[in-house]
Amino acid sequence: MELMTAVKERHSVRRYLDQPIETDVLQALQEEIGACNREGNLHIQLVTNEPKAFDSLMAHYGKFSGVTNYLALVGEKDPSLEERCGYYGERLVLKAQQLGLNTCWVAMTYKKIPGAFEVKKGEKLTVVIALGHGAVQGVPHPSKTLQDVSNWDETMPDWFRLGVECALLAPTAMNQQKFTLTYADGMVTAKAGTGFYTKTDLGIVKYHFEIGCGEKDVRWK
Repeated sequence: MELMTAVKERHSVRRYLDQPIETDVLQALQEEIGACNREGNLHIQLVTNEPKAFDSLMAHYGKFSGVTNYLALVGEKDPSLEERCGYYGERLVLKAQQLGLNTCWVAMTYKKIPGAFEVKKGEKLTVVIALGHGAVQGVPHPSKTLQDVSNWDETMPDWFRLGVECALLAPTAMNQQKFTLTYADGMVTAKAGTGFYTKTDLGIVKYHFEIGCGEKDVRWK
C-alpha cells in the first residue's frame, strides 16, 4: 500500500477482532519502531496480548472492545517530547495501515498495567495507540477547510496546498484540528492551538504535511 493510500484509508478504529497479529507483520512493525526510536530519541514499545489496559470503565466508556495490542509512546521528559511522539507515532500508525492493521490514538481511556511496558527514570508515557485487526474499518470525520488552518491562497506553491490537504487528514484529539500552517518565503511555520494534546497533534500534522509535499524537503521555521 502506498503511503498516501494509507493516509486516505486510515480511520480511527475502537473495536477489534480476536485475531493475533501475524509474525511477519509484527517483525516489520518492530523494525519500524526501532527506526523511529533511533531517529526520534524515543522509547516506543509494542505491547501484545495484553487485554487489561482496555478492560476498564473508562475504556468501555470510550467504546473500546477487543483491544489486546497497543503502542506505548514513551520518551525522556523534554519540551519537544509530545510533538516527537506525535510525529513518530503517526509514522507507526501509517506503517500499521500499510501492513493491514487498524489503529486508534488513545489519550486517557486506558489503564496503565504494571510490567506491560517500561518507563525508565526521567521518562514519561505520553499516549498509547491501540492496534490490531479491526472489526470495522472506521469512517471519515468532518474536516476544516484549507483557509481554516492555513494562510494558503492561489499565489502560493502547489506543494504547500498539497501539504495542508494531507494535514487535514491527520487524526487530532477530539477531531479538534487546532493547528495553523503558515507559508512565507519558502518556509512553513506550524503552530499548535490551545487545548488537550495539541502538541502531540502538531507532530502528527507535521508528518502528514511532509507526506503531502511528496519529494520536497520542508523547511520548517
